[in-house]
Amino acid sequence: MGLPALEFSDCCLDSPHFRETLKSHEAELDKTNKFIKELIKDGKSLISALKNLSSAKRKFADSLNEFKFQCIGDAETDDEMCIAKSLQEFATVLRNLEDERIRMIENASEVLITPLEKFRKEQIGAAKEAKKKYDKETEKYCGILEKHLNLSSKKKESQLQEADSQVDLVRQHFYEVSLEYVFKVQEVQERKMFEFVEPLLAFLQGLFTFYHHGYELAKDFGDFKTQLTISIQNTRNRFEGTRSEVESLMKKMKENPLEHKTISPYTMEGYLYVQEKRHFGTSWVKHYCTYQRDSKQITMVPFDQKSGGKGGEDESVTLKSCTRRKTDSIEKRFCFDVEAVDRPGLITMQALSEEDRRLWMEAMDGREPVYNSNKDSQSEGTAQLDSIGFSIIRKCIHAVETRGINEQGLYRIVGVNSRVQKLLSVLMDPKTASETETDICAEWEIKTITSALKTYLRMLPGPLMMYQFQRSFIKAAKLENQESRVSEIHSLVHRLPEKNRQMLQLLMNHLANVANNHKQNLMTVANLGVVFGPTLLRPQEETVAAIMDIKFQNIVIEILIENHEKIFNTVPDTPLTNAQLHLSRKKSGDSKPPSCSERPLTLFHAVQSAEKQEQRNSIINSSLESVVSSNANSILNSSSSLQPNMNSSDPDLDVLKPARPNSLPPNPSPTSPLSPSWPMFSAPSSPMPTSSTSSDSSPIRPEEVVHEDSSTPFRKAKALYACKAEHDSELSFTAGTVFDNVHPSQEPGWLEGTLNGKTGLIPENYVEFL
Repeated sequence: MGLPALEFSDCCLDSPHFRETLKSHEAELDKTNKFIKELIKDGKSLISALKNLSSAKRKFADSLNEFKFQCIGDAETDDEMCIAKSLQEFATVLRNLEDERIRMIENASEVLITPLEKFRKEQIGAAKEAKKKYDKETEKYCGILEKHLNLSSKKKESQLQEADSQVDLVRQHFYEVSLEYVFKVQEVQERKMFEFVEPLLAFLQGLFTFYHHGYELAKDFGDFKTQLTISIQNTRNRFEGTRSEVESLMKKMKENPLEHKTISPYTMEGYLYVQEKRHFGTSWVKHYCTYQRDSKQITMVPFDQKSGGKGGEDESVTLKSCTRRKTDSIEKRFCFDVEAVDRPGLITMQALSEEDRRLWMEAMDGREPVYNSNKDSQSEGTAQLDSIGFSIIRKCIHAVETRGINEQGLYRIVGVNSRVQKLLSVLMDPKTASETETDICAEWEIKTITSALKTYLRMLPGPLMMYQFQRSFIKAAKLENQESRVSEIHSLVHRLPEKNRQMLQLLMNHLANVANNHKQNLMTVANLGVVFGPTLLRPQEETVAAIMDIKFQNIVIEILIENHEKIFNTVPDTPLTNAQLHLSRKKSGDSKPPSCSERPLTLFHAVQSAEKQEQRNSIINSSLESVVSSNANSILNSSSSLQPNMNSSDPDLDVLKPARPNSLPPNPSPTSPLSPSWPMFSAPSSPMPTSSTSSDSSPIRPEEVVHEDSSTPFRKAKALYACKAEHDSELSFTAGTVFDNVHPSQEPGWLEGTLNGKTGLIPENYVEFL
């Protein structure tokens, strides 16, 4: 388990947890600093003492072997694991060279000692200076705040306003210093992964050139050296990307910290001064308080920021009421009284400001009026995964693959923004979207087309791989075994909605073609992962922890590109569990797969002319004449029970009425037993089976059977997998079980069938129809 990420939003709260996390990072920096000093000392003695070379090398090797990297986050990438074990690899090499006593390399000081000293002085030294400044500002802010809160409310208004302004300035300065310190600590922790290891690698490379007898050892070390060099470069590239993201987030936090607060499990939290009665009178003790509205629990933790330790035991009470304290009833400002269910008497608390008191009162349902200052910051994208969207992506891909597949820096070099927006406006025009998919003129540069493709994907209302699966994809990328990663991602891809999966398949096939030409365009699979990871798998909330996971987003895209044929063209080995299906059918309609009645063929969705409509009806009527005549009586008798289930999403469609038993309606319902649009049921991840004689205009599907005593098509189906029922309405069965009377249910993604005389629900993608 690595170090926890330092969130910028915690700087504003300055909670005990934040302080403890900051201490762990400071301890890690101190340990790194001490280790670097020791390493430099060992290196100098190695250079200066040729006679003691063997002992110095062993000590140096032991130092390397004992040190372990601590990465930020709960998992490491393959590159980070490679870098983390590099020190142990170096130690092994040095031990093998102990018997080979040859002169010390001439430039060891330049390639090893100087960079380490530079890193220690410039990076770790800067972090120490930032810590001193942070500690000084903490003490200054707490002192001024206590002095300010002790001001009597009876002083002149001008004096109070001046004091408030002074506290606001000091608070803002403290907040900025805190953000800068956290940013510097994060930066040093990341830099050490490559600025610390790279000099050691150069030092070892120099040794090999001077050791004649180490030639064979250098050959054996070559593979790991190549892998480590790539890992260092990848880590450096990821650092550059994440550093800019973290710096951007820090600037946003400076400009408007309230809009970037971390989602907290508590309704309200922060510091309050609580009045406590003592033998010699009353005193005000600083507490870090949290309040949960659902349980009405108030937790008070006595904590002093200056000392960094607790001042007593935690206390929790259940809120009964909250009342604002009048100014003339107490000398302190910003006070309010809390009455608890499980504690006698009133608890008088002092907030840090009038606004802070208002927020606490609002959270506790006090007498202060409730203001809802939350803003809906969700931006709705104009792009959609519709026919226009697929047309745009196909046009861009066709232009790239026919005109610019070998351009260097493909997708990495961005186009001019104004040109990109102009191209998108042309492509998104419904008039031009219906044209051929190769109509992007040659006047548009390839970098403009690639930027338009990426911009359109970013304009979607949500990422292509969806917010709800983002964490699952990241967890899959963190699995240790590559085969497990591919298998888990394979399964997750087939849980995406159909249009998302189709668009992702289209894009991955294209990116695989781009990667196959990497010798010309220099865009390897890893480079494409860096470009498309944040676009296709961006997180819903922008935090430091999310930025640190960008490297795993890139790994997911790499796996999709390298295994695109298997992932998109085959069904996952392990199907969704019954519990997952049960949860999926309880979600909102936006995330549900469409049910049978919601998936009529296009034939009944299009608005047709009177001539085409008449021609279509004549074909259907003639094709179904025999069926209608043989089943007219049963249809007439059962038509009254059909009507509640024959609603269509298309307002232009009519339902089958009992007054017309001997003929088809002009526009049959998609769920009508005589409608040619009743869909075939199959697993969502496999293609829909079709008959060689069936088409959109075919009168009836040969697999469907209409019973004389029923108005609904029934079919037999066989189970592909075993399933254990979790609810009374579901059926339990084993692989190979055959069901009777299988037909669509009211639950999307589920069928209804009969097994051994019992009728119940069956997962749709667990069966195939016979």
